[in-house]
Amino acid sequence: MKNQLRAQVAQAIDALRAAGTVPADLATPDFVIERPKTRAQGDYSTNAAMLLAKPARANPREIAQKLVDALPANTDIANVEIAGPGFINFHIDESAWRRQLGQALAAGEAYGRNASGAGRRAGVEFVSANPTGPLHVGHGRAGVIGDCIARVLAANGWDVAREFYYNDAGVQINNLAISTQLRARGLKPGDEGWPDNAYNGDYIADVARAYLDGATVEFENHAVTGKGDIDDLDAIRQFAVAYLRREQNQDLDAFGVGFDVYFLESSLYEQDKVEETVRELIAHGHTYEEGGALWLRSTDFGDDKDRVMRKSDGSYTYFVPDVAYHLSKWQRGYLRAITELGADHHGSLARVRAGLQALDAGIPQDWPEYVLHQMVTVMRGGEEVKLSKRAGSYLTLRDLIDEAGRDAVRWFLVARKPDSQLTFDIDLARSQSMDNPVYYVQVSHARMCGLMRQLKERGLSVDLEQGLAQPLDLGDEAERELVATLLRYPDVVELAGRDLEPHQIAAYLLELAQAFQTYYNDHQFLVDDAAVRNARLALATATRQVLANGLGLLGVNAPEVM
Repeated sequence: MKNQLRAQVAQAIDALRAAGTVPADLATPDFVIERPKTRAQGDYSTNAAMLLAKPARANPREIAQKLVDALPANTDIANVEIAGPGFINFHIDESAWRRQLGQALAAGEAYGRNASGAGRRAGVEFVSANPTGPLHVGHGRAGVIGDCIARVLAANGWDVAREFYYNDAGVQINNLAISTQLRARGLKPGDEGWPDNAYNGDYIADVARAYLDGATVEFENHAVTGKGDIDDLDAIRQFAVAYLRREQNQDLDAFGVGFDVYFLESSLYEQDKVEETVRELIAHGHTYEEGGALWLRSTDFGDDKDRVMRKSDGSYTYFVPDVAYHLSKWQRGYLRAITELGADHHGSLARVRAGLQALDAGIPQDWPEYVLHQMVTVMRGGEEVKLSKRAGSYLTLRDLIDEAGRDAVRWFLVARKPDSQLTFDIDLARSQSMDNPVYYVQVSHARMCGLMRQLKERGLSVDLEQGLAQPLDLGDEAERELVATLLRYPDVVELAGRDLEPHQIAAYLLELAQAFQTYYNDHQFLVDDAAVRNARLALATATRQVLANGLGLLGVNAPEVM
């Protein structure tokens, strides 16, 4: 309906151009079709007239009237009115509501999906944790945000690849190897000779023990066996990375998160991609040498200062392989490349984009797209929970899943906008009360499934097609609110994909569940009157389908019984 109205308003603007009401060369303004704040103002509204008024040198209400007069005939619109300074409000005919309800039921699991991204590829990189320890709660927030972005993009027709970038080359990996070696020698945190930059968690002792025992670690079609040689630091490094990659994969599997591509930073060096990228930057004249270092003129591309690429000791700064890595994404055909990171990475964004622009490879200025998340504070019993016995200095994702359950953890970590601080209340997440939003939504879904079970138990029948043929009681505020909210789902999916904001899905599902509960509390469903029963169960069935579809985009179960 929203897209239909947008097209018809655009046709009306074309008619005003042809009539000379607005300049013939005036581009169609970026008008909106949106829900008014109150139901009395209609079902949809547009600001098109107010955007046209200034270039047309006319009163907005006058332009609004001309637009209304030029609108193509549409039987789905019951009434059009002009309000305020020039808003055009549309009231949708009841037959259109019923038809859309029928579409929701007929489409089933496909309802809400569209083909706007069809034929185009998108890559979503997220989590990308160093393989140096168990995943923490921050990785969990990155995981669910990235996974849900991928799900929502796929619902909008995109061909999506989920990507995990392993920083398996650098100082932190060397520290991991040394920490494991020291544990294998019998040292532990606090002992004389234990380095300040070593990893202190008990999990390092587990890695060392497995290495000494000659254990075999299998992950991602690879197998690494511990040599047991304490002096072979390279063998220890390979085993420790493999062990912790397997453990991280197990954590992500428990969280319902998977990946299509595992990209190793080390491969960029092995395949000479970093050197190749640097040569390209030099060849395009965007570098210079100073103080024995090689610099990128990143200020030419919007950065606040030029950046060192190669230090005087010959090693590269960390953003250089990032540029090479993102170049590979462009070469792999990702029209949209989304990178989900913690907010502490904000400083690196401008220099990576600057490096990509300096390659003169035709990459858009706003590519890749970044989604940054803020930290998570975990509370239990009114007190902050920080530590994990196993990890030492942080609460692991597995700890949180074990305590609160996967569905609750996924919901709570994705339900807030990524750039907002998040407090995760374990007690609330575990509670089976209507104050718990994920429980509220899941109970609503289960309640509708229960209606159909009760229907059979009572020996009653339902004809959903006949139910859709019944007139809607749009004078019933609860019914009208439920229908209007239900049919907004495709718009929410489209906007969530466009803006990379899966939290919009969670907010919508809670709103829909609340609208249903209000309707449920005011109406009987399993009544003797077959026409009434059919109509109400058709509405309940369509609502159940949309709740299930939306929960699927969040990776949360839609239980039939609770």
